[in-house]
Amino acid sequence: MSQLILSQPPERLNSELHQSAQKAFREGDYASAVVHYEQLAEQEPDRVHYFWMLGLAHLLLGAEAEAQLVWMMPMAEVEAEQFDQLTADLVALLQTEAAQLEAAESWQSSWLIRQHIREIDPENILNLLWLLRLGVNLELLDDEYIAGLDIVALLRSSPQLDLDERWIVETVRQVVDFGFDSQQTLAFAEAAMKHVQSQETVLEILLPHAYHLLPYKREDKLRLAVLYGRLCFSYDAQHLNTLRLLTAAHISLREYQESVSYARQYRDAAPDLPTQIAGNGMLGAKLLNAGFNWSEAAALLEELKDNLKHLFEQAESGADVDVQPWMLCLAFFYAYYLEDNPAQLRSLQNRMASLMQTSLRHSWQEFLAAEPYQQRFAAPVIQTARTQRKLKIAYISNCMKQHPVGFLARWLLKHHNRDRYDIYTYHIGCKEVTEFTDMWFVQSSSRLPERSNGYAAARFDGGNEIGIAKHICEHDQIDILVELDSITHDQTCAVMALRPTPIQLTWLGLDASGLPAIDYYLADPYVLPESAQDYYSEKIWRLPQTYLAVEGFEVGIPTLRRDRLGIPQDAVVVLTAQNGKKRHPDTIRLQLRIVKNVPNSYLLIRGLGDEAQVQVLFTQLAEEEGVALDRLRFLPRDPDEETHRANLGIADVVLDTFPYNGATTTLETLWMGVPIVTKVGQQWAARNSYAMMTNAGICEGIAWTDEAYIEWGVRLGEDAQLREQIALKLKQSRQTSPLWDAEKFARDVERAYEQMWDLYLQQGRFGWV
Repeated sequence: MSQLILSQPPERLNSELHQSAQKAFREGDYASAVVHYEQLAEQEPDRVHYFWMLGLAHLLLGAEAEAQLVWMMPMAEVEAEQFDQLTADLVALLQTEAAQLEAAESWQSSWLIRQHIREIDPENILNLLWLLRLGVNLELLDDEYIAGLDIVALLRSSPQLDLDERWIVETVRQVVDFGFDSQQTLAFAEAAMKHVQSQETVLEILLPHAYHLLPYKREDKLRLAVLYGRLCFSYDAQHLNTLRLLTAAHISLREYQESVSYARQYRDAAPDLPTQIAGNGMLGAKLLNAGFNWSEAAALLEELKDNLKHLFEQAESGADVDVQPWMLCLAFFYAYYLEDNPAQLRSLQNRMASLMQTSLRHSWQEFLAAEPYQQRFAAPVIQTARTQRKLKIAYISNCMKQHPVGFLARWLLKHHNRDRYDIYTYHIGCKEVTEFTDMWFVQSSSRLPERSNGYAAARFDGGNEIGIAKHICEHDQIDILVELDSITHDQTCAVMALRPTPIQLTWLGLDASGLPAIDYYLADPYVLPESAQDYYSEKIWRLPQTYLAVEGFEVGIPTLRRDRLGIPQDAVVVLTAQNGKKRHPDTIRLQLRIVKNVPNSYLLIRGLGDEAQVQVLFTQLAEEEGVALDRLRFLPRDPDEETHRANLGIADVVLDTFPYNGATTTLETLWMGVPIVTKVGQQWAARNSYAMMTNAGICEGIAWTDEAYIEWGVRLGEDAQLREQIALKLKQSRQTSPLWDAEKFARDVERAYEQMWDLYLQQGRFGWV
């Protein structure tokens, strides 16, 4: 075999035997291929290709020893230079075959071939990267697998690789996704990323994937998002979307200090006024989420007001002002936790929302001008719609799950009249349809969206605003769209700004967004003062009794006991249970003064936030107010909502927050029959508890001033008989109160929808778009 032939002239490949061998191999009949290639090798022993293919056929039959023996035959008596040439020729053929198998997703066979490439050429990094990918596909990847490849040391010691950087980054993503928390996985990611120079490639691949992980709200997914964010951060420490990602991931992990740090970096890196406004709001919100640095947050709010005035001046001067939905959501989310000033704040929010809508609609002019969209609002179509079919009502939200909004909204969905209305639900950012979501929302929809166009089980888990709006407008042809998110979710906000339906309204989730495209805001006689219409862009539609009704809550087994908390059985237990951003220091002082003036009383503090910082805040204020620290008890979070509700029963009195009241917590407290003290303000967020208590038939505990708040707290703390009377009234209210009559509430809401539709037809608002 001194004259070995490495290449094959085309004319020599057309023999009948060779064609039979090729055909058998490509069809996976490796036994027949072995027979044919053995004959070819005997006929032409100088042509090494036949030995390579014969060995490969043996390998794919599982005869590894035979494969290795056959491959060694042409190399047995050659010089070193020709040996290297033969090796390279074999590796090239094996790589070609592996690539074809990978294209066909034949992972096991490809893995087998690449393992033999590794034995022949152990420092072939491209092959090793492929073995990592195949380890993911075959679920073989673990620390031992990665260490066995010795790829980490090889990457660390190698100079710049001559490989497609996108391929390297995508391999890192696949491997890290599979086992990001293992030591070898992280070592591989760190070593591989040193061979990627392109910042754009890293951000383009890793950052969108990291954002895709956030809505899961699971610790493993959030940790993975943080890892990707830090990899991106190492390439550009001022990249705004990276900083936003890290801020959001850390706050979801309740790592408040880290979240605040990245939010501060974002604010400092913001290049223009709209982004500065968003960064200001992001930092303010994260400071309040943690429950500390209220003075800085208040200063940020004043800065926000000044920046907004400058932004509006720019817009009025004709400058191109680009306000995106996420900017609106970040800017105002925290403002209402700091002050009760709706006339000013809502005016600013309305103007920014209008700028956002203008920017968004300018970007999507083609969609808005398209015939299907225009036809949807044509007068003949609208006028005949009610006579030919049921009214189509849809709810859109990121919160139709085990979330405060989900716990409350589910009852309306349950009691809608399916004989008169078709009900749809659109679940924005929904990654996993839980049992709760399926039972209360998906199955409550009278028509599930078609499983097409990427949308399944009433989910929009990856669609952009335009895709979602088109589906609502053109596919489902919804008449009335009700959003539950307001400015808490940018994608919902964007869909509403595109106005895919004739009538749009906001309900429940948060105060109204201020978007001109939203027609109505559902309220009741109490949750907004009569003057509120002066500073709302939406028409306030007041339902006759209550803007919300539920049939109750699931209650678990309590885990709190007075004796285990070191509290005497005859003591008065006062509870405040809210998240950090609702714990305004001024209200904490009022709560401490109540405890100070109620003998033998103890204050229990529970809720989300940086627990250490919340304790520092309460401790400092308690010392200033002269309240002994041994009268404070800081409670850990409850494991679930059912336990949280059961544990409310330990309290004699619950103290509400201000200027942002409880909402779901207030309802849960009333359901458990516990007296509550609330202070009433002017904004929606400062009137929720007042509205709910009034609709439950309770006036005891409703205060309009700081002094009255303290007086009610002291009175309820001292008067056990009054507390018992309130508890009895609350128990009886379950049978009589509009707050607990979800079926009647559903009829009131449906009547409102009908009236809105009739007004729409009467006013002829068909060509507004």
